[in-house]
Amino acid sequence: MSNEEPVKISIEDGIAWVTLNRPEKRNAINPGIVYGMVAALDALETDDDVKVVVLTGAGESFSAGMDLREYFRATDNDPAERVKLFRANGDWQWRRLRHFAKPTIAMVNGWCFGGAFTPLISCDLAIAAEDATFGLSEINWGIIPAGVVSRAVASVIGERAAMYYIMTGEKFDGRRAAEIGLVNEAVPREALRARTTELARVLIEKNPVVLRQAKIAHRIASEMSWEQAADYLMAKNDQGMLHDPERGRDAGMKQFLDDKSYRPGLGAYRREA
Repeated sequence: MSNEEPVKISIEDGIAWVTLNRPEKRNAINPGIVYGMVAALDALETDDDVKVVVLTGAGESFSAGMDLREYFRATDNDPAERVKLFRANGDWQWRRLRHFAKPTIAMVNGWCFGGAFTPLISCDLAIAAEDATFGLSEINWGIIPAGVVSRAVASVIGERAAMYYIMTGEKFDGRRAAEIGLVNEAVPREALRARTTELARVLIEKNPVVLRQAKIAHRIASEMSWEQAADYLMAKNDQGMLHDPERGRDAGMKQFLDDKSYRPGLGAYRREA
């Protein structure tokens, strides 16, 4: 067994690179990764040096999904630990990650299977290597994509593509993942980190309060009726203006209407240092 930390964190110029670190096991998610990711998200959420979080995997894999031996079989006869572990896994993979206070990007550098789809989809954005390998192979093990994998998949992939890969268990690459909406884009492997960094830099330039409000508003409004969403989004907008120390709306309006120094659609308003 490796003595390396199951989750590694490196902070560079506002970007926290969070790496699932079991390369010899294709970064399969075991209790070490579960509790390590809970701790990592706790620490990064309140770290003022962190503006964007990138989730990736060590070596040639993002994650092969859940570790069948350590996550499932080892807890079969320990109900208390099983409940604790399952709750913690849900906490980091979707309860926390989907509504994390800072923007998140999944950088899929290779193998991504089964249970790894949930944190991938829970990240706000995702970039994959063109030759990354994806698969919902549970059907081949005599089980279904459980946890909340099927629910996560349904939130980003159309019905036909989702049913095809869930029912056949066939693999597909990063290019196909981009075609069906599982990731935002696929790039050559050698350009993956550079493109992810470029995207993170775009997010860092945005007003952090408004960015957080925008992502959470979309997550929640997408599950509402139109009437509910209309009321909620107006209230959410007001909340954002109330809590924004930059007064971004006022600055943008002034630069556009009065100073004539800002053109919406061609970039962000100029934020004061």
